[in-house]
Amino acid sequence: MTSDNPPGAARLDALRPRLPSPLAELRDERFARHGLRLLLKRDDLIHPDLPGNKWRKLAPNLEAAAAAGRRTLLTFGGAYSNHLRATAAAGRLLGFATVGIVRGAELADRPLNPSLRQCAADGMRLRFVDRATYRRKAEPEVLASLMEEECFVIPEGGSNAAAARGCAGLGEELRGAADVVGVACGTGGTLAGLAAGLAAGQRAIGFPVLKGGFLGGEVERLQQEAFGGRRGDWTLDERFHCGGYARSSPELEEFAADFEARHGLALERLYVAKMLYGLTTLAREGAFAPGTRVAAVITGAPDAPS
Repeated sequence: MTSDNPPGAARLDALRPRLPSPLAELRDERFARHGLRLLLKRDDLIHPDLPGNKWRKLAPNLEAAAAAGRRTLLTFGGAYSNHLRATAAAGRLLGFATVGIVRGAELADRPLNPSLRQCAADGMRLRFVDRATYRRKAEPEVLASLMEEECFVIPEGGSNAAAARGCAGLGEELRGAADVVGVACGTGGTLAGLAAGLAAGQRAIGFPVLKGGFLGGEVERLQQEAFGGRRGDWTLDERFHCGGYARSSPELEEFAADFEARHGLALERLYVAKMLYGLTTLAREGAFAPGTRVAAVITGAPDAPS
């Protein structure tokens, strides 16, 4: 970038995000037989390179980076991180340099997978670190050792107080349109903001895609930092991670294939399919009263075949 002016928030609007994202009703007999309406909140259509919660979480962080005069973004993720890809794309589109700290030093000597190849193609410098160092990435001395220059640091998954405030817009867009909102959760920022943005009488259900039972504390921490305390009516259902991040199960694959055949909508497997599987199971279990409007947040689309 040759200009003396830092990349700025004013350029975000030039990317023409589709906001509010579309909300469409989907007729599904597994919900209809219980007197329920299923709505899809199509956050995957916000922007082709920065879809869904990635836009909502990154936009306020990009604004903060620009305001601080930082030209380089540094962030973290695993080998298949959607967040790394979105940050790399944002850098390409808005003129930021990007650095990705990737979990797994052993990956440095292997060919890049399609996800990391896309990061590199978008100009991201990839640094592979051992897993012990990665676990300590938030410690000041470790973080300092990872920074080759003055950077604006975005946490793993993009979840921080700014991101939670950005995701509050998702809840605000759903006010009056749904009674229950389901969303898949990785690091908790989307749920933290979504729940804060909903109106009284609405509730959010988060479906963690990682096992471990730690996410409730993270959501509460993010809400404390972003809003000064717990906000909104939200719960977690930990039953649908299918073994952990990027893990699946025959039941999940069967559900996703059936959903695609019923509705002609391809499902992203790491997050979206698990969330829809969870909501459909809850409907079958009678968790929602007849007449409930259930909105499912579609946070991303499947990768194109490589």
